[in-house]
Amino acid sequence: MGATRPRIGLLGGSFDPPHLAHLALALCAQDALALDELRWLPAGQPWQKAGRPMTDGAHRLAMVQLLMHGRPRMSVDDRELRRDGASYTIDTVLELCAEQPMAQWFLILGQDQYARLHTWHRWRDLLPLVTVAVAARSGAAARPDIEVVAFAHRHQSITMPRLDIAATDLRRLAARGEKLEPLVGPAVAGYIARHGLYRMEASGN
Repeated sequence: MGATRPRIGLLGGSFDPPHLAHLALALCAQDALALDELRWLPAGQPWQKAGRPMTDGAHRLAMVQLLMHGRPRMSVDDRELRRDGASYTIDTVLELCAEQPMAQWFLILGQDQYARLHTWHRWRDLLPLVTVAVAARSGAAARPDIEVVAFAHRHQSITMPRLDIAATDLRRLAARGEKLEPLVGPAVAGYIARHGLYRMEASGN
């Protein structure tokens, strides 16, 4: 009888800051996908992100570690923060496949990310390597572009409760000195306060 292939979920994002909706998605994914491990992947320089510069990667990494602290079968992978230049998911997944060729990889996406998947760098090379797990909010169906629909790939829905938390709003709340604990948890809220993160957000910087 052959060895069981580990099931590993990948949850990427800017996490600027990470919040309780991210954690809820991670927990729902662990359960729905029967994951042996879930890896958080803070983004280095997302090529599709424009506008405000992201908070330093060391801060975002530390906040993710605080958010998921004590949660079993979760870890943080900082390879995209250490990578020079633009950060592409295909590069990360190829590295992971080379490191753990027997693993089954699940790429966890929100519905908005799935809808834009056809704009991702080398998405046709990426899809055969993973099962795409899409968070379905409020019973809404995930609607990828017609190109993605026509491209055979493994996909699965993750049902999760509706949590309307946006990082943009959190940064504005932090800039005004408002309470963040109900949205990011006490550990992340304390970190943001101690390091004075997002204080310039209200002025648009």
